[in-house]
Amino acid sequence: MIGTVINAVKQQPALWEFLRTAARRTGYDTTDWVRTVMYEKSFQFISELGPERLDVMEVSGGIQWRRAFRFKSYESTDYPAFDICAQTLPRQFDLIIADQVFEHLEWPYRAGRNVWAMLRPGGYFIISTPFLIRVHAAPIDCSRWTADGLGYLLQECGFAAGDIRTDSWGNRNCLKANLTRWRKRGFFGSLKNEPNYPVMVWAFARKSISAQSEDAVPTAP
Repeated sequence: MIGTVINAVKQQPALWEFLRTAARRTGYDTTDWVRTVMYEKSFQFISELGPERLDVMEVSGGIQWRRAFRFKSYESTDYPAFDICAQTLPRQFDLIIADQVFEHLEWPYRAGRNVWAMLRPGGYFIISTPFLIRVHAAPIDCSRWTADGLGYLLQECGFAAGDIRTDSWGNRNCLKANLTRWRKRGFFGSLKNEPNYPVMVWAFARKSISAQSEDAVPTAP
């Protein structure tokens, strides 16, 4: 019943945003618990880049990033009209975001190569994926990576090891709380990190300045 009510409210964006803002004013964190630390660190990273100077693309974009920043430009793609595993856009970007996308892809390596091709030299890729999270098909669920594994995937896609920063966060309470439904952090969700129980993994990867063109994707080592 509660889930049905929440889904109905979400279909009315203005009402949902009003309720979300009201809840946060009471100290209730409406962010998905599994994503809280990732968003904090990612938003700080983007703030340091200067979002007003960035041409941004988001793969299967959500509201979180657009709500947090005023980018120079922002473009979102949607599947199946745009398939990141098989397509690129005819322009390049300063920042590409894939938030909870790559675990659902049949061909994540191909997708990563397409991301690399669409970045300007010196541009950044922010990728986040779950790890100790239940299978959730949307429409399929294929992959999980540790922080180390995500770093190796990005290297295969063209990013140099020294240009990749990976991180992860999780704890057993958050893991158990999300076994049956997606929990908000709320009032009491602990942000303690237990490194052996990562529920969320992410990376910031920079395309080398020396990369001259979208076609110059280096051969994987």
